[in-house]
Amino acid sequence: MTSRTDGQMTHREILEALSGLLLAMFVAMLSSTVVSNALPRIVTDLHGSQSGYTWVVVATLLTMTASTPIWGKLADLFDKKLLVQSALVIYVVGSLVAATAPSMGVLIGARAFQGLGVGGLTALVQVVIASMVPPRERGRYSGYIGAVFAIATVSGPLIGGLLVDIPGLGWRSCFYVGIPIAALAFVVLQKTLHLPVVRREQARIDFLGAGLIAGGVSTLLIWVSLAGNDFAWASATSYVLVGLGLLLLAVAVYVEARVAAEPIIPIRLFADRTMSLAVIASVFVGIAMFGATVYLSQYFQIARGMTPTHAGLMSIAMVGGLLVSSIVSGRVITATGRWKRFLVGGMVLVVIGLGLLGTIDDTTPLVVVGLFMAVVGIGLGSTMQNLVLAVQNNVPQSELGVASSTVNFFRSMGGSIGVSALGALLSAQVADKVTIGLAKLGIATDAHQSHEIPDLSALPGPVRGVFEHAFGTSTGELFLVAAPLALIALVAVLFIREVPLRTTLAEEPELERLGDLVGEPA
Repeated sequence: MTSRTDGQMTHREILEALSGLLLAMFVAMLSSTVVSNALPRIVTDLHGSQSGYTWVVVATLLTMTASTPIWGKLADLFDKKLLVQSALVIYVVGSLVAATAPSMGVLIGARAFQGLGVGGLTALVQVVIASMVPPRERGRYSGYIGAVFAIATVSGPLIGGLLVDIPGLGWRSCFYVGIPIAALAFVVLQKTLHLPVVRREQARIDFLGAGLIAGGVSTLLIWVSLAGNDFAWASATSYVLVGLGLLLLAVAVYVEARVAAEPIIPIRLFADRTMSLAVIASVFVGIAMFGATVYLSQYFQIARGMTPTHAGLMSIAMVGGLLVSSIVSGRVITATGRWKRFLVGGMVLVVIGLGLLGTIDDTTPLVVVGLFMAVVGIGLGSTMQNLVLAVQNNVPQSELGVASSTVNFFRSMGGSIGVSALGALLSAQVADKVTIGLAKLGIATDAHQSHEIPDLSALPGPVRGVFEHAFGTSTGELFLVAAPLALIALVAVLFIREVPLRTTLAEEPELERLGDLVGEPA
């Protein structure tokens, strides 16, 4: 492959390599979105509960979160192309197991394994692009990532809904559909992606730190998911889980700061103001985005009685806004070099949109719900990729992988916390409302039955109305909880200092040193 004389790739070379990377990113996004509209049917067929519904999503988010910093560190040490291809293989294996899962337990385990590959794809694609493209030009390509994210988010629910509704296919085909795309991405990357391989002798991966972080987060998520249902919030089990989770995280911080030779999340990175604020914003964006929006499909199918296909069509409102804003913001940032206005404006729209969605119930006109979703989508499209861009602009090339993956790690961790915590809240709220509603009809129910996700088509009209109302009003309450969390992200973004985007792959100090070596001004 022939590059420009300054060592940077031409636009054509970048686009060729980008085609494989975007296919890989599409596969990663598809893994979550294609199953969203199938989840109510999956849980019903496998006799699961609201907790099981939550953990089919959380399992992938959790392993994706835990593995993201490891993939980022590996990207700073080894062949990036081989790493992306390895992540694709892991994704395919997890998909095959999920497609043949006989029970909720096996499905959740397969989704967890699948998440390892998804973590690699989401982290590595941005790292590879950052290795090819200077920050000033990166906005344009970040816009392409946002567009793929939007397309996957739109097409995923539609594909998943159609597959579930087509006789003879069903929800298991949702896990097969990404496999040929992953295979195509593997082949395209083999032919088009050519990056210099930087190998370091005696490279060390901080598996201890990664394991402690994953263990601490997992323990707290288990507590949030099960408390109030399997055991009381104020119980010995709760105290043990919370104490263990916090202890593991405290030990992880100590290991990362004092013990690990090459920490998976270098504590020194947080000395940079942009990095610290971007991490805070990413956590709360993740909570608000994943935690609230993942339950919209359930709202449309249970509270509004839609088919999976119809529910998928409703997602176009949010993702259409995300698609437009991500492309437009990326191109404007490339043209002007100014990015903070999009972060601030985007977060303002996210806060407003979540607040508006907090007013919905089972009777809200669908056009109104769609408009509220579009506001959230426009805000997210201007925010997610640009948070990573702000961080990448502040770190040297040698730390692009770990810095990018750290931001993604905390966003995914926020998503795991949000899905788990808000899922527990939704389950509790629905159970209370169902119990009260059925009692008014003179129907007694126990705690287990009130937490189950029913097959609405098999219920008599009055009972069905109770469940629809319970899910409709409870979903709105989730957004009321998510809105103030997004407000915290907005405050963090406001304090990020805007630094002009670099126009080269090297940092300015590095360029000055090169200039001194050759006797020319940098």
